[in-house]
Amino acid sequence: MESGLLAALAKLGGVIYLGLSLSAYLLQDKLIFQPRTLSDAQRAEISARHANVSDIFLHAADGIRLHAWHFKSHPDAPLVIYFGGNAEEVSWMLSQLEHRKSTASWLLVDYRGYGASGGAPSEEALASDALAWYDFAAKESKHIYAFGRSLGSGVAVRMAAERHVDGVILVAPYDSLTSVAREHYPLLPVGLLLKHRFDSAALAPKMAAPLLCIAATYDEVIPIEHARRLYEAWAGPKRWVEVATRHNGTDDHPAYWPAIESFLAAD
Repeated sequence: MESGLLAALAKLGGVIYLGLSLSAYLLQDKLIFQPRTLSDAQRAEISARHANVSDIFLHAADGIRLHAWHFKSHPDAPLVIYFGGNAEEVSWMLSQLEHRKSTASWLLVDYRGYGASGGAPSEEALASDALAWYDFAAKESKHIYAFGRSLGSGVAVRMAAERHVDGVILVAPYDSLTSVAREHYPLLPVGLLLKHRFDSAALAPKMAAPLLCIAATYDEVIPIEHARRLYEAWAGPKRWVEVATRHNGTDDHPAYWPAIESFLAAD
């Protein structure tokens, strides 16, 4: 009787575990990618507020129309290609750049399904789109930097691994999404379930471009040890800047923008 009960409980536990694993697999796109979209009217209203900003549209290899904001500085300025976080609508950066009087030009990329871009996001689609944005940017500037925040750090590293960049700026980055997911979901077989792995640590030992890594001491989303592992694996020249804040507080820290501006000015 007792052994039969234990067997039944074990079977129930197995069913629950399989159900949780299946749910995690099916819901992972919604957990990883949390798009915020813009209507045409909203996009036009944002454009009207920023005189030195233009809308850029291009078509990806599969025909999806992509959008980015082009913040223009002087003609010889380096150009920074910016890849944001998983729930970020990147137009907020325009006011930041104007306030900081940035001497660099910036291309703020809307991922597929985000902002004014069509389609739906995935790791491979975002990596392919990043190369398309680089090829566009290379016609505009001789000096290109990759900038990735949080989720976008994986996109920036992928692009920098396949194209020449003058430097890479990573904010609250991770070694791999698999590693971060294992920490948040220790009981699930993450290695088997995860479709979007963004394994930056595997690319880091081959990266020759200079790196600026800005990590948050109290990062509750991507614990700082994940940034440190990526930083330690990076082969090229590198600078570590640790700011005493949480995941979404990096921009407000007084060391944040000076570190970025110094890195861009070092070219």
